[in-house]
Amino acid sequence: MRQFAILALLVAAPLAAQQSAVPQAELAWKQLPDPAKEAEARELMEELRCLVCQGQSIADSDADMAGDMRALVRERVGQGESAADVRAWLIERYGDYVSYDPPVSGASVPLWIAPIVLLILGAGIAARSFRRRSR
Repeated sequence: MRQFAILALLVAAPLAAQQSAVPQAELAWKQLPDPAKEAEARELMEELRCLVCQGQSIADSDADMAGDMRALVRERVGQGESAADVRAWLIERYGDYVSYDPPVSGASVPLWIAPIVLLILGAGIAARSFRRRSR
């Protein structure tokens, strides 16, 4: 029995250390009273990337940072700001990475063009290979 208690403590200690001592913002999980504003906030949250999880939107993430961002979105939308204004503010604050649909800029042009160039290059290689086989 004592061994089981020690094992339980060894397993629980790292899990407890991962918990943040800072309480999450009030609006991280609480919905806005106005259903229309909550729907607008939820739609925006689906379009914003969690900076910690990388693959999840802030609406789907359980990370503390995502909770803080959800609270900011709800707070600003609840105060009457448009979703576009809140999105622009978050992009200004956290950078283009926060958006799943970043704007085309000088730095991102190669990322937009590279798939097209690779597709054309692959099609050319495949066409040349087929021509060689048919001879």
